Amino acid sequence: MASPFRRKKAKEGVEDDKEIIEVVDEEQPEDSLENGLDNGEIQIEDLLESAKQVTHTCMDIRRGENVLIVCDPTTGEIGQALHQTATQRSERVLLIVMPKGRHHGEEPPAPVANLMRQQQIVIAPTRYSLTHTRAIRSALKEGARVATMPGLTNEMFIRGGMTADFDDIKKNLSNLTSVLRRKKLIHVKDSNGTDVEFEISWKEWKLDDNGICNRPRMITNLPAGKAFVMPKEGTMNGTIVIDGTWESTLLEEPLELTIENGIVIDIKGDSTAAHIRQQFGEAASRLRSRDREAVWTVAEFGFGMNPNARLTGHVLEDEKRQGTCYFSIGDNTSLGGTAAVGIHIPGVITKPSVWLDDSQLLDDGKFIQ
Repeated sequence: MASPFRRKKAKEGVEDDKEIIEVVDEEQPEDSLENGLDNGEIQIEDLLESAKQVTHTCMDIRRGENVLIVCDPTTGEIGQALHQTATQRSERVLLIVMPKGRHHGEEPPAPVANLMRQQQIVIAPTRYSLTHTRAIRSALKEGARVATMPGLTNEMFIRGGMTADFDDIKKNLSNLTSVLRRKKLIHVKDSNGTDVEFEISWKEWKLDDNGICNRPRMITNLPAGKAFVMPKEGTMNGTIVIDGTWESTLLEEPLELTIENGIVIDIKGDSTAAHIRQQFGEAASRLRSRDREAVWTVAEFGFGMNPNARLTGHVLEDEKRQGTCYFSIGDNTSLGGTAAVGIHIPGVITKPSVWLDDSQLLDDGKFIQ
């Protein structure tokens, strides 16, 4: 397929945004990084410094690579910063502003999805996650490497988990291989009432969410730093009490989820529980009747490995906080499952105790081996 890019002339500088393509008529971020920053203490230089870590270190952009940056009206300044630093490495960089989605896992507009398939690098700072979408899976299949940054704010972009040493995180995640090897049963408990067991395939642990995404078909979240796996469908039973973050809400009261055979059959809590029922009900209404129950699939389990990550109410960072664990509900197809339901939302447990078979990994939020 013909490349959608044209080369800049040598005399054009990195601040010349003639290459920016806007595929939708939507509220756009300000034309200049000098306007609209969401925190008076955040300077342009701060955004550019963090953006440079993403484009130069995490993604390791090389000369002549096709790079697509996808943002929405909530992440415009971050998108512009990434565009500016990416053009220091490659002349083939596009910035696209798409409409803000409605929930995690919603497909991007068709023009965006089509462009994703033509890239070697896709960087997506958006309000809602594109990680578990057909568009991202297609881009990966075509050889792209992808970094998604759902819910990222300017403040999160320059502090906390984004300041971690991702090379060190990569080493620590690699060291988990021997700990996880041949462990098939996971048991999670905490003082709030979490008590749930489920099976996994130990060979399917994902240990590459380390922030270093420099080879084809790799994908990472930023800030990075977690180990995760898909629970075997139909094997999870018990109670999960989410006491940290649900989606982008720092919970005032815990959410209690009752699980039978891998499906959430009941959810209790304050008004957040009612909102969740409505949100997943709307997602189910878009499916065939026989597939609707699958929206409540417990799709993913993981635990945080980023020592700089904070508990802020933004699940992107919260689920990476060292010592926490999380469960995601909804679509599990990106992990090899069958629940193609178009929604995927995680919730964080702050101080879990976790056993792998008979070996304890976490005790009240602290690693013990």
